[in-house]
Amino acid sequence: MISEAFPLQGIRVLELAGGTSAATAGKILTEAGAEVILVEPPGGAALRQWRASAELDGGEPLAPEDTGALFNCLHASKRGATLDLSTAQGRAAMEALLAEADLLLEEGQLESAGLVDAELLAKYPQLSIISISDWGDKGPWSGRPATEFTLQAEVGATAYRGYPDRAPFAAGGHIGNHICGVFAAVAAMAALRMTPGRRVEVSRFEAMLLSFQPYQYLHGQLEPDTPMPASVDVPSIEPANDGWVGLCTITEKQWRSFAEMIGRPDLGDDPTLRTGFMRFQHIDRVQPAIHAWTQRHSVAQIIEEAERRRIPVAPVGDGATVLGMAQFVARKSFWRHPDQHQQPRPPYRLGKGRLRRPGTAPRRGTQSTDWTPRDKAPERDAILPMQGLRVLDLTAFWAGPVAGACFALFGAEVIKVESTQHPDGMRFAAGFFPKDKPLWECSPITHGANTGKLGITLDLNDSRGLAAIKKLIAKCDVVIENFSPRVMQQFGLDWAQISALNPEAVMVRMPAFGLEGPWRHRTGFAMTIEQVSGLAWQTGYPDRSPVVPRGCVDPLGGMHAVIATLAALRLRAAGAGGQLVEVPLAEAGLYAVSEQIAEYTAYGSRLGRHGNRSPHAVPQGVFSCVDGAEIAVAVETDAQWQALAGLLGKGFADAIALADRAGRRAEETRIETAVAQWCAPQDAADALDTLLAAGVPAAALRNVRELQNHPQLRANGFFTRLQHAVAGELDYPNFPFQFDGQRFPLRAPAPMLGEHNAQVLGELAGLQPDELEQLQTAGVIGTRPAFVP
Repeated sequence: MISEAFPLQGIRVLELAGGTSAATAGKILTEAGAEVILVEPPGGAALRQWRASAELDGGEPLAPEDTGALFNCLHASKRGATLDLSTAQGRAAMEALLAEADLLLEEGQLESAGLVDAELLAKYPQLSIISISDWGDKGPWSGRPATEFTLQAEVGATAYRGYPDRAPFAAGGHIGNHICGVFAAVAAMAALRMTPGRRVEVSRFEAMLLSFQPYQYLHGQLEPDTPMPASVDVPSIEPANDGWVGLCTITEKQWRSFAEMIGRPDLGDDPTLRTGFMRFQHIDRVQPAIHAWTQRHSVAQIIEEAERRRIPVAPVGDGATVLGMAQFVARKSFWRHPDQHQQPRPPYRLGKGRLRRPGTAPRRGTQSTDWTPRDKAPERDAILPMQGLRVLDLTAFWAGPVAGACFALFGAEVIKVESTQHPDGMRFAAGFFPKDKPLWECSPITHGANTGKLGITLDLNDSRGLAAIKKLIAKCDVVIENFSPRVMQQFGLDWAQISALNPEAVMVRMPAFGLEGPWRHRTGFAMTIEQVSGLAWQTGYPDRSPVVPRGCVDPLGGMHAVIATLAALRLRAAGAGGQLVEVPLAEAGLYAVSEQIAEYTAYGSRLGRHGNRSPHAVPQGVFSCVDGAEIAVAVETDAQWQALAGLLGKGFADAIALADRAGRRAEETRIETAVAQWCAPQDAADALDTLLAAGVPAAALRNVRELQNHPQLRANGFFTRLQHAVAGELDYPNFPFQFDGQRFPLRAPAPMLGEHNAQVLGELAGLQPDELEQLQTAGVIGTRPAFVP
């Protein structure tokens, strides 16, 4: 039956074993039902022997014959083929698989094997190739050595995360590679809706740029000459008397409520503490007041009181504690792998169709060189992935809107719905207060996450507004919202009503914690989810509190919503009709920390935080130069170490004990001291030139608000200059993929509040000019927030 089919039933994917980005993309496609064959070199994939806790947290290394929990998690249910692509026999087997594959996922292995993608696409016209690289394969930096750590510095994330007395620090784990893998899966799902023969480039740099900060390069254009300084959120993860508790005060109202809760309403009234960064500037005054209260209470007591005041709050999770959290237990958010460790389930749930549970990963040396027979290859003929579709976007803040922006980029007509009584809250989270322009038209996130949309306002508490929205629902293919579960029900617009209005509609709901479970009504911003899921647990210094990565779970959740929507549309095209799709943001967070959960349940090891040190690289850190600038340096391979050792000189270049990572780990402090001494007398630009010329991954700690002028982004066409009627000309970001060397075009800037009321409500809801005027007079529609004088 169609309603019980996999969304990617019959799709064949060939994945060349590489890093975690391609593995994550392949995992997402496998769970959606694709048949994925993992091609490994004769020595096996590098990830087979990986155990993070053996590097920094004291765990025992794996035996040579063992396979690590992360490998098993990322490659569950895939088949395997061990092929030597340097031999004629290996290449012949590879080409036999390519002849019947729909997608090829790779991270540079084609070039290493001497295979040319253009020739493969010409030879196998049914094939599309998803190629992941650090920078994209064009532009002046396309061959520059990089690691996730140096890319975090390059996108401006590292420079604005830190304390006054210590070096800035990157987000822990390998979240950047995971983010890139999710974007690659989006690109793959899009390619499956288009005519075949596509060559898709996915840039890790661009994926991380879109995810590690909330469009601060737009802020830099809206408020020039205001670089973003390093900070941490205040309040955020704070000590209780029995552990850590996560708090979030994005709005001024939330901060005032928090100040009252800790018995310091004077702090809430202080105009110098209105924003999180202002509070960080006064951290020596604010943090002791916070701790004086939190350390007198338990985590449970703080959560109870904060919830009563509607302050976003959560327990702080890690790979062990998330397993017992009531919400995740009730929702069965973890699946058991056949090798007995646990892993998060896919972060979306379908009303129709099914997702694949984890089976065994390919065993070492397996030879699956034939595809499972299928009736016929799927037909694809679209030029744009969502051409001809219409989306009703009822979302706010970041996670939901960025999904809608992706739909618009893919060719859908996207209608963003707000109200003058309750505009998208991000319109008032600009981080600055423009003197000559309305604040609600100047928020960087509003601009960055809403490109290409039509914007309308409707008061759904008014029967006339509700009637109009129902007319729009009847004419849309997708309805997406990210309110708490009770909101749509209060409007009479839950799934039963949406389905009655439009049986073919796909309704995508993105509540913070899910539609069911004891936490279903809790509010949750990105920082809340990062606190509870474990994303924050690996970020920061070991002797201080965990630190939120700052928002990356929002675009992650948004991209999982795109994947889930495209999955539901595939089922609809096969005859399943419309359906309800649920994408809880918390489960997107859990999915991103699969390694923590797999390592704990496999080995009993709780991965922790280590500042800028990493299990993947030795040395890795941030180093100061004579001009006051800082650079990030990371050495992941033995060849990169030999290049760096040659610069450090005698005592390093000829030290046999430092030739491998284990030896360098034992001397990590000494090596870091030597790198710091080497950097100290040089200008940062000179040090970078020397390191990069030698092949050592390194990057400047860039200021995020200046990135619109980055030479690689400019050369690669990442920004499109568009005219906004209020904000003026701005360079708007695209998404981190190119199809056949071209970007999908950004068709319009973010809409102004209610900008397209007449167009949309006239053409689609059938309202006449006099009716629109009456609605305007009554405040049902409008172009200015109702609470602004």
